[in-house]
Amino acid sequence: MARHGGGRGWYSKVLGAALGVALLGAGTSMWTAQAGAVGGSSPKATASATPGSDVKAVAVTIAHASDLGERGVNITIDDGPDPVWTPQVLDVLREYGVKATFCMVGTQAQAHPDLVKMVVAAGHRLCDHTVSHDTTMDKKSQAYQSQQILDAERMITEASGGVRPMYYRAPGGAFTPYSRTLAASRGMRPLGWNVDTKDFELPGTDAIVATVERELPNGPTLLFHDAGGDRSQTVEALRRILPQLKEQGYAFGFPVR
Repeated sequence: MARHGGGRGWYSKVLGAALGVALLGAGTSMWTAQAGAVGGSSPKATASATPGSDVKAVAVTIAHASDLGERGVNITIDDGPDPVWTPQVLDVLREYGVKATFCMVGTQAQAHPDLVKMVVAAGHRLCDHTVSHDTTMDKKSQAYQSQQILDAERMITEASGGVRPMYYRAPGGAFTPYSRTLAASRGMRPLGWNVDTKDFELPGTDAIVATVERELPNGPTLLFHDAGGDRSQTVEALRRILPQLKEQGYAFGFPVR
């Protein structure tokens, strides 16, 4: 989710659960400024991480490009899964044969593992969007950042039945050199965006579509949401945008890794 006023509203409802996860773990464009080189030593995983031989480090720089090249478009969906809106988004994506990247909040994934499995079964990719969607992550301690990223990684992986997130998107773009290095060490490429549709502001379907048309020259990664409120405008905008972009010769891929 992009950083915006009032953007944390619905997350207050899951804050208690997120804090509980934090205690459990302890007991056991905005992107440009962040895209530079990372210095210092690599961060260490906390007890909530589950290292495995299949985990391979990826680049720490924030990804924007599509794996399909110049005519590729990356559809990214933030803040779910949500029992009302995620199935509708999946239906539209299926209708047009489009694969997307779902940036999931840990508590939402934990609450709706059936939806996480639906996303994976449909061939989409998973992205770690932290435990509780704190858009002030970049102002918090490294220990807090680690807990938010690693606990969410674990929650999403467990909910999916063992499929790990391939990307990490900081809430509101609140990346730090530490969080990017930590995520990359866990095989999750930091993921930015080029087009913020601002669908969370409920500007109307026409406005969402117009934003994509106007800003797509900025880059291929489009930001939408499937949770956090009424997402009917997002669903209808996708229904219009996907065939329109196909007619213009674009193909739908995934962010580079």
